[in-house]
Amino acid sequence: MGWVIDTCIWVDVERKTLVPNDVERFTGRDPVYMSPVTVAELSAGVENTQDQNVKAKRQAALARLMRKPCLHIDEDTGLIFGSLAGRLKKEGRAREHRIQDLWIAASAIQHGHKLLTRNAKDFKDIPGLDLVVYAE
Repeated sequence: MGWVIDTCIWVDVERKTLVPNDVERFTGRDPVYMSPVTVAELSAGVENTQDQNVKAKRQAALARLMRKPCLHIDEDTGLIFGSLAGRLKKEGRAREHRIQDLWIAASAIQHGHKLLTRNAKDFKDIPGLDLVVYAE
């Protein structure tokens, strides 16, 4: 068993509102994996700033995180994603902005990993997800 860490946690580590030891309190010595969706979201954060100092800090943080193993999105991930998206839509709980969250959740479910987030509302209704909410 391992952990997928939601993008919001990595952003908080970058901003120094959390430190790696805060995350390790939850994950212990279990392996931590990056989602390619998180890589994309953090990469967009690098590109979406005009401040060169902020851009350099974000790029350095992304480079550090890229040393972690990254899960792959494949056809099995797609099947899980499609099932989740269809079910949530049928139940009236689909929201357009959730697409990235559903991909992250689908990857965690596929690999049997827990998902650590600070944004419970984004994930709490996803069936089959082993969700852990970071609370101080």
